[in-house]
Amino acid sequence: MLLRRIPDRDIWIIYAAILLLGVAYGVSIAVLAIHLDANGIPKLAMGGLAAAFAFGIVSFSIPSGWIVQRFGAKTTLLVALVGYASCVSVFPFLTTTTALSIARFFDGAFSVAVWVAAETALLSRTDKTNKAFVMSLYAMSLAVGYVFGPILATLVVKRAGTGGTFVVAGVLACVASLVILAGFRGGGAGAASEEESAHPADDGAARMPALRVFYKTKTSCFATFSYGYFQASVVLFLPLFLIEQKHIPEGRTILITAFFAAGMLLSSILVSRLGDRYGHLLVMRVLGAIGGTMVASFVLLDSFEAMCAAVFVAGATLASISPVSLALQGAILPKRDLGRANAFYNACYAAGMLLGPPISSLLFTRHGGGTMLLHLAAIWALFVALSLVFANDDPRRAARRARAASATAVVRE
Repeated sequence: MLLRRIPDRDIWIIYAAILLLGVAYGVSIAVLAIHLDANGIPKLAMGGLAAAFAFGIVSFSIPSGWIVQRFGAKTTLLVALVGYASCVSVFPFLTTTTALSIARFFDGAFSVAVWVAAETALLSRTDKTNKAFVMSLYAMSLAVGYVFGPILATLVVKRAGTGGTFVVAGVLACVASLVILAGFRGGGAGAASEEESAHPADDGAARMPALRVFYKTKTSCFATFSYGYFQASVVLFLPLFLIEQKHIPEGRTILITAFFAAGMLLSSILVSRLGDRYGHLLVMRVLGAIGGTMVASFVLLDSFEAMCAAVFVAGATLASISPVSLALQGAILPKRDLGRANAFYNACYAAGMLLGPPISSLLFTRHGGGTMLLHLAAIWALFVALSLVFANDDPRRAARRARAASATAVVRE
């Protein structure tokens, strides 16, 4: 059934590569805070390293759209995956904050190139009726990796310490690049095919001005900004909050990432169907409200089991916003503008990652983890409010309102 609905082989190759990359992310992220803490990196410096990662994403988001257009998705994916593998592999061998920051900067730069290339290729190769489904499977590929990554990390840590997990992540990213090299049939270097190009000339019309593209996708962009702000902060400071203030054993906190990803994995298909049926922005608003409430509840929960349940629900809601917001972009924009839209989208994600950790680290250091978590819940409350103000950004809602107005006019006549 899935093969009939998605017959394009290259889409499945991208899923396979992203799955491996997701495992690499899960392996490294699960122990990142613990590794840095064990090596004497203070919390404020951890926020700075996260900011360096986000700055790499911000710096290369817009150029990545041009690179995909110029060289094609395959070449971009290959170079970016190998670059990420190199950065993550050397991470445990670096001892100074400056060296770690440089590695994290290029880690972010290569990562965003992978995301822009993969998302542009996927959205360009599917029609509007299938975009949410295709992007939900893309997000699920990452989520599966995040589920298995922390589990693999617990095994690696026992044998090779936290440093060994980063080397394993690099090996997995190299395998992902080999999958793209051997299986992806898209246009090679220097010539992106019409289907995979960031700006295919699908109807001969001129491209939108860049600011117009950004304005049309502003709700998607703010959703991913909120998620980037939240995700980067939680990855660093939730494990420390659990250890220091909830007295959870360090080894158990490694599995928190798996519960978050498992929630997203199990809800993604259902959420995408609801978005296609009732409106993407409406579903995003509901998810943001539920997820933000779960984040606030972290402060009150004491047992590890209850915390895992709350993290699971947060993953099922907040992490599921990403594929729905990408589908909203695909529904709003013509194919020729998707590359720039994806670049703006990932730049906003990175901007959230850039701002979140330094602010969260300051709040954590001065006021404790509870205040830090409550301010993350407030970010989601702000997104919910803005999604109400700009509810007509969803073309499905606008179409419903137009039909209702037309029906009212007919009745009055």
